[in-house]
Amino acid sequence: MSINSAMLAGVSGLIANSASLAAISDNIANANTTGYKRNQIDFTDIVTSQAVRGRYSAGGVQGIARQYVGQQGLVQGTNSATDLAIAGEGFFVTTEQATNVSAADARLFTRAGSFHVDNSGYLINDAGLYLQGWLADTSGVIAPNPADLTKLSAINIKAIGGVVTQTTEIDINGNLDATQPVDAAKVGAYDPTANSMTSYDPTAGTGTEPDYEIQTKVTDSLGATHQVAISFLRSATPNQWYAEIHAIPASDIVSGAGLDTGQIAAGVVAFTDTGQLDLANTTVFPAGTSIAFGDSGTAPGAGQVSWAAGLGISGQNVKFGLAGSVGSFTQLGSASAVASIIDNGVGVGSINGVKIDDKGVISATFDNGQTRTIGQIAIATFANPDGLTAASGNAYRMSIGSGGFTLNQPLNGGAGKIAASALESSTVDLSSEFTGLITTQRAYSASSKIITTADQMLSELLSIIR
Repeated sequence: MSINSAMLAGVSGLIANSASLAAISDNIANANTTGYKRNQIDFTDIVTSQAVRGRYSAGGVQGIARQYVGQQGLVQGTNSATDLAIAGEGFFVTTEQATNVSAADARLFTRAGSFHVDNSGYLINDAGLYLQGWLADTSGVIAPNPADLTKLSAINIKAIGGVVTQTTEIDINGNLDATQPVDAAKVGAYDPTANSMTSYDPTAGTGTEPDYEIQTKVTDSLGATHQVAISFLRSATPNQWYAEIHAIPASDIVSGAGLDTGQIAAGVVAFTDTGQLDLANTTVFPAGTSIAFGDSGTAPGAGQVSWAAGLGISGQNVKFGLAGSVGSFTQLGSASAVASIIDNGVGVGSINGVKIDDKGVISATFDNGQTRTIGQIAIATFANPDGLTAASGNAYRMSIGSGGFTLNQPLNGGAGKIAASALESSTVDLSSEFTGLITTQRAYSASSKIITTADQMLSELLSIIR
């Protein structure tokens, strides 16, 4: 009967508009939810077969839920280094637990990048989901493997020890006084092994007093520093100085045959008649070569040195340079002085921050100025992101409608870039939602009016038999 179908059509209108109201309510409630994607109810009509000409049977309306997961929200800056947003396609890959995750465990995909560090050092968002990525090895090398899901791990920015950089190069910029008089008595008594500047002790009356001395440091494999001195004595030969490199105290090293105790190297430093360093005739700092410090406890050969056995450190090669740039070490007519000492060694440092670049590479920064790579964030892309199944925590699960996911590095394979210290806003437009709220309310009222009118007509029909 047409009146009955009209009433049922009104009921379908109530149901469809109720669903629309629910979707709008969710959108408005999540207007400030990070990475939230708006939902919408689209209406489609239901047509019933018309068996008898001249009669019409109402079919009503059906509400189809649609989610706009692939829609990009506005990326806004924040003050937290671990807040992340994706500018472009893709989702963060997350898990519900940090460790013991197998290929069978569920992966959740989200654009909600409000990550912070939990008490175990893992990056976790406000929904309790752990960020996944490819971890760097001990050398800081990342080997992304998009084909193997088990290669992903929860990113931990605290599970990284202190960092140390051994000294490999020391560049000294300065000047030796060209007017320094030659002390004939000292020069006559000087011997780099029997009466060296290394063994000079004014109290004991041993060794030869240097005319000038520069002190610097060498950082070892454990991050400890050792004092090293470079002593100079003006030679009787014009534009030439005797030079020695030695450890303070001498007990830090073991010197081989041909070297005095505590002595690392001995020779001469020569200058041209314009006061520039003459590398061709300089023997204590051979151009482009390094001085090798052997492992602790190893017996040094002739003219070689090793770290003392009690230090328990590994060997290293250190290049002592007096010519870091043109005119950097000179012999001019002014007082002997050091302009700068550049040492590339760095002692033990503790992590004091994190930085993330647009390719998702996460690096730990240390208070000694060093940086160490932790890992790289993985991005998952889908053929149809709007087909994903919504899950609690503003996340999604893979579905038949979405298709399988593809893992990519940020900025590769269609994946977007990572914006650090930023969050993606929700895609909710409040003005549109409130407008939809009004129209939904009117449509709901109209559908209820259909039922009221159909009821009145049925009442009229029933009253015929009275």
